[in-house]
Amino acid sequence: MKAIGITEFGGPEVLRVLDLPMPEAGPGEIRIRVHAATVNPVDAMVRQGMAFVHDAEPPYVPGMEAAGVVEQVGDGKDRGLSVGDRVMAVSVVSGTHGAYAEHLVVPAESVVRIPRGASEVEAATLPMNGLTARMALDLLAIPANGTVAITGAAGAVGGYAVQLAKVDGLRVVADAAPQDQQLVSDLGADVVLPRGADFQELVRKEVPNGADGLIDAARLGEAAARAVRDGGRISGFGGRDSTGERGILTKAVYVPAYARDACYDAGDGNIFVDGYYRGTATSGREVEVRFTHHWTVRDGRLAVLRQVADSHVARETVGM
Repeated sequence: MKAIGITEFGGPEVLRVLDLPMPEAGPGEIRIRVHAATVNPVDAMVRQGMAFVHDAEPPYVPGMEAAGVVEQVGDGKDRGLSVGDRVMAVSVVSGTHGAYAEHLVVPAESVVRIPRGASEVEAATLPMNGLTARMALDLLAIPANGTVAITGAAGAVGGYAVQLAKVDGLRVVADAAPQDQQLVSDLGADVVLPRGADFQELVRKEVPNGADGLIDAARLGEAAARAVRDGGRISGFGGRDSTGERGILTKAVYVPAYARDACYDAGDGNIFVDGYYRGTATSGREVEVRFTHHWTVRDGRLAVLRQVADSHVARETVGM
């Protein structure tokens, strides 16, 4: 099969088309014919040798989420999926196991049907980004009626976080560039502040004691801690758990921990209406998610190498 990957670390120019063996679905696994895959910040980290490259030898194939059609079902766990079903999946990258490929094998627990009415391009943005947003909120553990601040709210993770936070009964204070303010407001944010270095100070004007927690999808880092109350929490990306000044606990979001716990099941009892996907999370809470704009690689057969490289360049200029 064809895939897009790397044999050396570097910038977008190191991406190349690879010829790889066809993967087979083993017990408890499903093979997907990939029709769409997303380009996420973590893919650039794989390309640069910063993530998911220490447990296997090159070549490496990035890509943590995809959508397509079931073409092989392994023995074992019955997820109610059959050959020909339209599905979306989250993939934990390891060696040549990534979504930038014509075919992808993943655990059955990491696959769910695509909501009716959604395109494969739309659906491909949900599994990893949606689970990342869900995990970021779970780590904050903010009770209903609390306040969460969200940076990078117009991005895929940030946009899903806004919507899921509202489902959790939270007040959302989010940031957005001028051209994205209406989008973030439509996603449900209670307060939309200008995106920039003074976001934390603007949050304090809205919430004098500070937000109960912060999802730092824009990766502002320590500077954003000012937005959080004493003893609050931050869900961060790319670091480790730590305790900082004023007793603020930073929790590292590591979505592979949720990769076999598909929160978004578009099976019986779930509905897809007016651009919204509604279902029941594994925690028992109802979720309602609208698909957000995201840099997406679409192939038909296989994404053009230039498209992937250009998307990597674009993703490095925006938040999550």
